Amino acid sequence: MRKLLLWIVVLGGIGWALTRPTTLDPDRLPARAPDPVNGERVFHAAGCGSCHGEDLSGGVEFHTAFGTFRAPNISPDPKAGIGGWSDLDLANAMMRGVSPSGEHYYPVFPYTSYTRMDPGDVIDLKAYLDGFEPRPDRSQPHDVSFPFSVRRGIGLWKKFNLKQRPVMAADELDGPARRGRYLVESLGHCGECHTPRGPTGGMDLDRWLAGGPNPDGEGRIPNITPHEDGLAKWSSKDIAYYLQTGFTPDFDTVGGTMVKVQENFSRLPTADLQAVAAYLKAIPAREDSR
Repeated sequence: MRKLLLWIVVLGGIGWALTRPTTLDPDRLPARAPDPVNGERVFHAAGCGSCHGEDLSGGVEFHTAFGTFRAPNISPDPKAGIGGWSDLDLANAMMRGVSPSGEHYYPVFPYTSYTRMDPGDVIDLKAYLDGFEPRPDRSQPHDVSFPFSVRRGIGLWKKFNLKQRPVMAADELDGPARRGRYLVESLGHCGECHTPRGPTGGMDLDRWLAGGPNPDGEGRIPNITPHEDGLAKWSSKDIAYYLQTGFTPDFDTVGGTMVKVQENFSRLPTADLQAVAAYLKAIPAREDSR
């Protein structure tokens, strides 16, 4: 019995250590004045308003196989929102998926992409968010059943799925495509929808941007690699024009959840849209994921 108890304590300690939240070194944040103008650019590229609402009061629901998740209030209200957060608090949330109180966030919050953010962009984003009107709406709880309701377990999930290394190596891309890599892989978190997922819900990076089932349950998310199943027939200009206007080369229009994404990207500089297009044409072509 004593040996059994000893093993339970040892294994429990190992499990506790493996699942503990890890945070950023404060020195990762640059010591400079924030730039809210760049923060607005980051806000649109990251699609913050699409999930948290244009007033940042939250409430958008996401129905998944693991439960129903509700976007929280991220307005500068000091009680209901993130008005009391520091720059480091926001950086830990976005780049590590850890709350100011030390809890893991569920990965429906796309920190698996935001983990590749430039910490300076997080500081600028915080400055821009602080300029919104505080909203007193309280964030609604998630509806998640056991065992997914045990947040500590997300720490183990992160060991396998929170990868800070870029998907595409820099030496495989030219100048504009490198900026596009940052917009697609990190800020725009395009892979969160356009990349199929494995059995634990993590992105299958071997099938990067090859499309997959729609998380909402209807239809499929398209392949956006330069494969014949994807964007092979689209030129770089076609892609940039689509992001700017919502019109495809076949004179169709953007639809579904992509509408808000396109609206956000249309607010970015033309050079950023061209960079995204350059990246999407430079990545390996992959056939549709089934």
